Amino acid sequence: MTARYALHGAVAFITLDNPPVNGLGYETRKSLCEGIERANADAAVTAIIITGAGKAFSGGADIREFNTPKMALQPDLHACIRTVELSAKPVIAAIHTVCMGGGLELSLGCHYRIAAPGAQIALPEVKLGLLPGAGGTQRLPRALGVENALNMIVSGEPVKSELLAMAPGQKLFDKLSKSVETLAEEALAFANEVADKRPLPLVRNLPATHAEADGYFQFARNTVRAVAKNFPAPVKCVDCVEAAVKKPFDDGLNFEKEQFIALMMTPESKALRHAFFGERAASKIPDVPESTPVREIRKVAVIGAGTMGGGISMNFLNAGIPVTILEMSAEALERGTGIMRKNYEGQVKKGKLKQEKLEQRMALLSTTTSYEDIKDADLVIEAVFEDMGVKEKVFKHLDAVMKPGAILASNTSTLDVNKIAGFTQRPQDVVGMHFFSPANVMKLLEVVRGAATAKDLLTTVMKVAKTIRKTAVVSGVCDGFIGNRMIEQYSRQALQMVEEGASPEQVDRAIEKFGFAMGPFRMSDLAGNDIGWAIRKRRYVEQPELKYSKVGDKLCELGRFGQKTGAGWYDYQPGKRDALPSPVVKELVEKHRKDAGITPRKIGNDEIVGRLVYALVNEAAHILEEGIASKASDIDMVYLTGYGFPLWRGGPLCYADTMGLHNVVTDMKRFGSQPGADAAFWTPAPLLLKLLAEGKPLV
Repeated sequence: MTARYALHGAVAFITLDNPPVNGLGYETRKSLCEGIERANADAAVTAIIITGAGKAFSGGADIREFNTPKMALQPDLHACIRTVELSAKPVIAAIHTVCMGGGLELSLGCHYRIAAPGAQIALPEVKLGLLPGAGGTQRLPRALGVENALNMIVSGEPVKSELLAMAPGQKLFDKLSKSVETLAEEALAFANEVADKRPLPLVRNLPATHAEADGYFQFARNTVRAVAKNFPAPVKCVDCVEAAVKKPFDDGLNFEKEQFIALMMTPESKALRHAFFGERAASKIPDVPESTPVREIRKVAVIGAGTMGGGISMNFLNAGIPVTILEMSAEALERGTGIMRKNYEGQVKKGKLKQEKLEQRMALLSTTTSYEDIKDADLVIEAVFEDMGVKEKVFKHLDAVMKPGAILASNTSTLDVNKIAGFTQRPQDVVGMHFFSPANVMKLLEVVRGAATAKDLLTTVMKVAKTIRKTAVVSGVCDGFIGNRMIEQYSRQALQMVEEGASPEQVDRAIEKFGFAMGPFRMSDLAGNDIGWAIRKRRYVEQPELKYSKVGDKLCELGRFGQKTGAGWYDYQPGKRDALPSPVVKELVEKHRKDAGITPRKIGNDEIVGRLVYALVNEAAHILEEGIASKASDIDMVYLTGYGFPLWRGGPLCYADTMGLHNVVTDMKRFGSQPGADAAFWTPAPLLLKLLAEGKPLV
């Protein structure tokens, strides 16, 4: 049973017990309704209390049931709430810790609600591209007021129970308990107090009114539409709350149900749900049991006080973990820690951090120029120059001084982690931890698993990632791992299209309109064009058969490395990051085409987007085939959290499924058959053809 039934005197307690958050799946709904019916059939019972076991009242519906036969099984959540409302005996929701989504909707169907302080109250469905589908848009405005309710529903953000209890005229909570520990006792006393009161109050019978309804909802709709232009759910939330004000309750409920079903079928909701599950699935490694022990991480060392080293260190300081930074000189340490303090001071000025927190974090930081001073660290992360010779020196030092069992991690973005592990006598303790710049901001952490990397080390690093609030994705060893290996193919196509006739500005505009945070040329200018140039020069030697446009090389030969030099694919004014079209680049590109005998052609935005995105998709399919990534959702999480792929499209592989693999493969073949095209580049990966033949999706 996932809803336990027990008697405490004349009061029946129904405790939702479906770990980890007491989700309202079919079995739980069924048990809950049976408990309500059992209590009503027992003449000795005078009142009913619904609460949740563990650390949640209820986190809401089980979204794994969406679009499955279980979703239609009765009782659904609407039927559950109706069973509660129709109870002849008062039903009290005893709310604590987490009360979200369907959990909050269930409580709104109860006759009374008592909440513990600190409980997180939310209707977060909008974050999954949905709206509250079990009466939340109809009942919450009646219980909390229209404007407060709409703000909660549209944002999806949790609000503490004690703040909501202070809202003028609120009917959401009848009482706040003194604490979580006393909630059950106080709920029992409250149940005995209201046991004989009739008629039983129902939220559905309360009015939902607004003095300036027409003007308010139009203003709200315009505001939401501007902020959430790529997400249909927020505007539909406004429509549903307006229905709560303007329609009878049951009509509003039906309208809400229609909008919920329509949203559930949208590609945006499918993408957001894919991302939701993908983030949780990323921490699960197929051959590493969840019972694998973890190593204790109490002290961290970082080698290098540059941009990456400082950013990496801030993650651990923010989590309360002491860090020692090692550099070759006191001057480098002073410069690096000064930048870290400046970053924290910027947060203080913006009101995002208190001064005392800044001092607490900096107090956890120590510096050294000696490897001896870091020998007791549990985890050491190397963040030095991306050169194998430099890495070799660092790891040989670490191998000589670090204590047994210490984790030796490299922040390399492309280099062979197995080779790095080979510089030590303990390859089982070596792993890649590839942070993304700025490391204290970007969510993604690529965890690169070497051939000898121990399973308990992997488990530990995945736990550390959660501690420092990163989304960790495991990658096997290959050149560029998951993210940079794919972005190289994306960049190849961007350069190729400029050679064929597009301008850098057109390519950037097209993919940014598609939803990328930044186009390939603005991205390259930000990262440094010399980085891509170095990779291409390596490719010319290692893989001379590959076709690369030389237009990017010619740009770099002029010293136009991007923002750091004030000139790249765009021009930049001192102190500003605005990308200005460059006449120098225009002339360079035109001369390159002429010298290469290329007649430029007009390239449409659809072709630009297709070639860039499908270049990612095809390489991702190769990565899956080779086992570099264990599942498609891991690749999508890399691109959603590290490369600016639009969230509402769900990542490159989710997007490919949305477009249909037949269309993807057809377009790839078309791109490969165009005059001057690189046909080998556009040969579909065998996995794509296999899945297409079997009628299966990528994710």
